[in-house]
Amino acid sequence: MVDKENAPEIPPELSVSATRLNRAKLEKVPWDHSGKHPGNRLFSGLLNLMFEFGNAAIFRHSENDPLPPVDGGVIYVSTHINGLVDPMVIMRIQKKRVISLGRHDLITRPFIGWWSRRFGAQPVLRRAEIEAGVVDVEFAKYINERGMLTAASCLAAGHSAVIMPEGKSHQDSRLHALRTGSPRAALAAAAIAEERNLPPPVIQTVGLHWKTHYWFRTDSYVEFGEAIEIPSVYSASDRAALASGTWVEPPREDTINLRQKMFDTLAPLTPDTPDWPTYRAQKLIANIEANNSEKPIQKLSEEVHSTREVRADMVDTKDPQLLDEATEAAEILHQNNLYADAISPSNELRGMSNNDRLRGILGTLLMIVTSPIAIPANIVLSSIAKYMAEEGDEGIDSRTTYFLLAGMFSPLLFWTPLVIISLLLLQGTALSTSDILPGLVGLFIVAESTLFFIHGYDLWNDFMTSRRRVKLSRSEDGKKLNLLLKSINTHLGALK
Repeated sequence: MVDKENAPEIPPELSVSATRLNRAKLEKVPWDHSGKHPGNRLFSGLLNLMFEFGNAAIFRHSENDPLPPVDGGVIYVSTHINGLVDPMVIMRIQKKRVISLGRHDLITRPFIGWWSRRFGAQPVLRRAEIEAGVVDVEFAKYINERGMLTAASCLAAGHSAVIMPEGKSHQDSRLHALRTGSPRAALAAAAIAEERNLPPPVIQTVGLHWKTHYWFRTDSYVEFGEAIEIPSVYSASDRAALASGTWVEPPREDTINLRQKMFDTLAPLTPDTPDWPTYRAQKLIANIEANNSEKPIQKLSEEVHSTREVRADMVDTKDPQLLDEATEAAEILHQNNLYADAISPSNELRGMSNNDRLRGILGTLLMIVTSPIAIPANIVLSSIAKYMAEEGDEGIDSRTTYFLLAGMFSPLLFWTPLVIISLLLLQGTALSTSDILPGLVGLFIVAESTLFFIHGYDLWNDFMTSRRRVKLSRSEDGKKLNLLLKSINTHLGALK
């Protein structure tokens, strides 16, 4: 397990977009310190529907724990390795309206920014932008305090917030040092709620898990951990000032203590390993142990909790060779674009079955049959997403972000116009109210065609995965892998 006292303090690398400051748009971002949500309710509902389309596009299977019951507002905090996908998977399962804090350029961009502002998102100007000379300290302080007080007021009123407390997206398997923004907003929200005699908000830690987070059509699992109570630290006069719309900084010591509590509670919900190869090794051991118990892992949530048990056990193990061999075996799989589920219940590399071949045939047929509708309806944004993912400077986490956006906006920007044009061509006349029902039927057909096409892709990909397994099994690495799996089994048996 990682020493939490040495969490990396690594400043974010600024993308080109992050260096573009639009003061005018930042000043015009809607805000409200009364507790009223600054976003448009209609657009919030539409965006939630779009989240469902985006989620269905990029994930093959999605799981989430039940929402913990709470009377007041909730601040959801998690690690941040998967771009805009991270807040999306939390927001889409909310019942409360969400207020969010995000990087300044995500609020001011021409297209995404327009939606973000109507959703009520509040911009954040980070220390990295200040130190790089992108923005002056005074303007950053004004924007940040205005946004934090808006978020705090909404939380006090019973809304929820999604905040990435590391203050950046990164690609490490351990939690980075947390910034003070989220504990400061939390303490202010608790003070406002107390002043207004409202139920107190809480901080809800969230574990975000993926099979491999930057793979297209991977699995996701949203885990809710321990909730953290927010202490009352403001004086009566400061509480009154906050409630009246004036930002007051909480005591620094209380901010640091709450930040440490957040870190200690959140870190165990992350991979919490020195590097990704170590985490992949632990997942492989978890799968092997499950096979040995004759209860193979079926869902990502099962793997996450089993891997956490392995992580705890590895602290006390007296057999360092076990982790070394598991790491080597897991890396052979990873380098061949395979996952731990490539191992059979007998703990050997799986081959190709007749079922795999049938999946390939069925998947190809599904894609062929649905392609006349699915491809025109989705090809434009999907192509743009692929180009941006490969050519952009946002990092590896941008891959799923861009495909998420393509899945979210294709129904609005391409499905609807496609249906309208089709109706016009079929009728040869202008549309009227009588065309609403045929239009809805047309949208349903496009949606179902897209989903069946994606399902066909999944089946075809299963077949291609089996081909990679066969290719690996015939190589020297494949033979080495099976020897490593046999040795790992022996070591695990000796530990019982």
